[in-house]
Amino acid sequence: MATETAKIDAKLVKELREKSGAPMGDCLKALQESKGDMEEAFVVLRKRGMASAAKKASRSTNEGLVSSYIHAGGKIGVLIEVNCESDFVARTDEFQEMVKDIAMHIAATDPRYVTREEVSEEDIEREKDIFRAQAAASGKPANIIEKMLEGKMGKFYEEFCLLDQPFIKEQSMTIGQLIGQKVGKMGENISVRRFARFKVGESNWTVATTKIAASTEEAQA
Repeated sequence: MATETAKIDAKLVKELREKSGAPMGDCLKALQESKGDMEEAFVVLRKRGMASAAKKASRSTNEGLVSSYIHAGGKIGVLIEVNCESDFVARTDEFQEMVKDIAMHIAATDPRYVTREEVSEEDIEREKDIFRAQAAASGKPANIIEKMLEGKMGKFYEEFCLLDQPFIKEQSMTIGQLIGQKVGKMGENISVRRFARFKVGESNWTVATTKIAASTEEAQA
C-alpha cells in the first residue's frame, strides 16, 4: 500500500472511486491525506459529503437554476446553469446562494472546463508535451520526467477544471466537494451543467458544457 503522496497507486484510486462513486480527483486527494489507507480515505470522503453524494450521482437532474454574476464594475460576467432534481430545492435560498458562489468563483478563476472528463486527449497530450520539453531543457532525465507527469497534470486539472479548483471562499475544499456537501445536506443530486464567462475587451470567451449535457442535447436535436 502506498505511503507517499507521489506513489498513490492508480488502482487504489479506481477502487475508491468504485466504492464511493466520488470523482477521481477527490478520491486521489482522500488517499493522499490518508497515506493510501482505503478505509480512512472513504471516511474522509464521507466527512466531506462526497460518498453520500455518489449514491445520488446517477439520479437525473432536470430542474435547477440559471443565474449570473457581474464583477469588476461590469467588466466580467458569468452565466451558469446548475441542475438539481426538484423545483423545490432549486427555489431554496441555500441552493441559490451556492449557484451564486460558484458563478462568483468562475468570474475570479476563469476555469476552462466543468470536469476533467471534458478535457480532450489532444489537450492532455499537448500539456504533457509542453512539460516534457520544459523538464528536458532543465536537464531532468526522461524516466524522472514521466514520473512527474501525474503531479503536473493534477496541477493542470486544478487550474482549469471547475470541480477540481479550490473554492475561493474556502480554500480547504474544491468546488466538487462543496457541491458534494450540498448534495448530502439537501438530499438531491446536483450538477453544474454549463457556464459561460465573458470579459470586456477579450476576443475569446470561455464556454464549458458537461459531456452528459452535450450528449443529451445532441440526442434531442
